[in-house]
Amino acid sequence: MNNFLFARISVPFLLLLLVAYFGCALPANSTTSVNSNSVLVALIDSRYTELAELVEKALLLHTLEDAVGKHNVTIFAPKNEALERDLDPEFKRFLLEPGNLRSLQSLLLFHIVPKRIGAGDWPRPENAEVTQQRQQHPTLCTDRVELTTSDSGQKMFGNARVIDPHAVDRPDGLIHGIERLLIPRSVQMEFNNRRSLRSISAVKPEGAPEVDPRTNRLKKPAPPAKPGSSPALPIYYAMAPGPSLAPAPAPGPGGPHHHFDGERQVKDFIQTLLQYGGYNEMADILVNLTSLATEMGRLVSEGYVLTVLAPNDEAMAKLTTDQLSEPGAPEQIIYYHVIPEYQTEESMYNAVRRFGKIRYDTLRVPHHVVAQEADGSVKFGNGDGSAYLFDPDIYTDGRISVQGIDGVLFPPEEKETETKTKTVSHVKVVTKPNRRGKLLEATCWMLGAIGQDSYFNTCH
Repeated sequence: MNNFLFARISVPFLLLLLVAYFGCALPANSTTSVNSNSVLVALIDSRYTELAELVEKALLLHTLEDAVGKHNVTIFAPKNEALERDLDPEFKRFLLEPGNLRSLQSLLLFHIVPKRIGAGDWPRPENAEVTQQRQQHPTLCTDRVELTTSDSGQKMFGNARVIDPHAVDRPDGLIHGIERLLIPRSVQMEFNNRRSLRSISAVKPEGAPEVDPRTNRLKKPAPPAKPGSSPALPIYYAMAPGPSLAPAPAPGPGGPHHHFDGERQVKDFIQTLLQYGGYNEMADILVNLTSLATEMGRLVSEGYVLTVLAPNDEAMAKLTTDQLSEPGAPEQIIYYHVIPEYQTEESMYNAVRRFGKIRYDTLRVPHHVVAQEADGSVKFGNGDGSAYLFDPDIYTDGRISVQGIDGVLFPPEEKETETKTKTVSHVKVVTKPNRRGKLLEATCWMLGAIGQDSYFNTCH
């Protein structure tokens, strides 16, 4: 009886608690609820992750919830590469600044049309001139967008190609994938005004003048380096100390002006290794076992060039556990395979043919790697620890060169000088008659006969 009474009392009480909880959780001005099958939920779970993150950063979820509750929407989502790599870094930094929230919101709302537009709603090529005027749709932003179809049948959203129509289809909306991000004229003008104002108001800091202690005169400042020029300091001064490499980049030509994007180039050459096949172990060491990929990207961003001698998987499989288990061993192995020069197969082969043997510096100071011509190719190292240039020019982009080799190289060990024991050979010495001694003896005898030998000390 008590259990039954408790059940009758607790069930309404629990329902009251749930209603109170969800009533507090919902915002006061929220009049619509988003279904789990909504296009907004599908956008967050889709492969257009960069656009979903920007929508959250722009605080547009409530605005889009209201739009979906009133009518269907069509979202034109740029692919991740368009927002991650193709977008100007300075413009992206402008959008993510807190003071430019309205510009970011206008940019994203420009890609959302408050209407359901399917793949069959685009104008046809033969009636393009008539239907283009009808296909100008207002967006959730103040601007309007135009839908066209090219003569080849390619659907266009503004000047961006639709590469993935009906990527997501939900009852309250659609998502079409497009190749690039569209920038409204108002957002572009705000960015241009902000950039021109920054260039006018920015003051370049200058350091205190330096005095030469030898002449007591002011040192003349070095002429500014041109963008893209090679660094003045050797690469060893730019490397992080120790086997564990620091990921923090230093200012250089690839920094604020982005003349070189070293991290992107390193990612590209590692991806090329994986797609080329046979170099998965090398890529795995660069990415997972060490932080060398980050360090190489930082060096390339600062203007340095590198040549990587990449051992293939068959060669890497011969490495023992002892060779890789020591602290810093993977880094030291890879260091010996990185040359701080930009070399291709042609340049290395021409060098060894002309000069016979070439010594290349490596990032494993002070060891060098020796290259020479052998069997119409380039051979690195000596003896059993040598390797041949197996897959030339796997990746060459002007900054990073990757050359595949069929062995793992190790620096020659410093051999201690062994003391050589000299064997004494017993040789029979034959004494030759000393002619000078015989003449001196005869002279002393003659002088003694006449009594004059006392004047010569030699005769005594």
